[in-house]
Amino acid sequence: MTVDIAELVRTRTRNPEAIAEAAARRIRRPLLGDSGRLMIVAADHPARGALGVGGRALAMANRADLLERLCLALSRPGVDGVLATADILDDLLLLGALDDKVVMGSMNRGGLQGASFELDDRFTGHRPEDIERLRFDAGKLLLRVDYDDPGSLTTLESTARAIDDMAARRLPVFVEPFISRRTPEGKVVNDLSAEAVTKSIAIASGLGGTSAYTWLKVPVTDSPDDMAEVMATSTLPAVLLGGEVGEDQDGAYEKWRGALQLPTVQGLVVGRSLLYPADGDVAAAVDTAVGLL
Repeated sequence: MTVDIAELVRTRTRNPEAIAEAAARRIRRPLLGDSGRLMIVAADHPARGALGVGGRALAMANRADLLERLCLALSRPGVDGVLATADILDDLLLLGALDDKVVMGSMNRGGLQGASFELDDRFTGHRPEDIERLRFDAGKLLLRVDYDDPGSLTTLESTARAIDDMAARRLPVFVEPFISRRTPEGKVVNDLSAEAVTKSIAIASGLGGTSAYTWLKVPVTDSPDDMAEVMATSTLPAVLLGGEVGEDQDGAYEKWRGALQLPTVQGLVVGRSLLYPADGDVAAAVDTAVGLL
């Protein structure tokens, strides 16, 4: 579909209540459909200032282009829903693209990419009460732990309270944990070794007063052969994340394929590698990912 930005702006200026009205009449569905698997397209990167894809530093900065890619992805068979921040979900509500889809609100986007406070990841996105009020289906939060950065403790504590608040509303929350560190140049990088991913899963699984509504959103380890042992760390249901866009997309598919056979892994949450594939064919990239399920 072609997105009419002028019409979206006209609605936002003249009838801002239209967003809440669209949310109220949205046709909902269970988190898991008949397949028992979950395929979610992620687009919450811009709110953290992470606009780059591959070698294009501002690839996600064109909102009309991003919305068109999202609408195309959501229209493909087997795609269950979307993960995004309020601004993007509001646009998708106005476009009528979220009926019968799982809608996941992104909760903490305060750890801006490249900032000195990146690992003090404050909750600046959806609150549990927002997700409940808008009749969305789940929340997602990012938990990066750097043993040398005190800001990680703030994120840990606020994550635990968010898990409690979501559980009190019987809403699922997807926790995306990493053990992270800063390079000598100050860039935050995530450790995808088996030991680090195992530790991150163990830490995330124990947060909050109950884990009844907690899901994990985890990366595939550097060596995919380690995933069976890594995922044995927890009984929490999990989805795989897509990670950075690389040249070897076929290799990424193969990594996902193997991990998707593990008992706790229930699906995929993938963003840039499907929305901005190297060959530009969003539909083909999405269809291939769906086929892995």
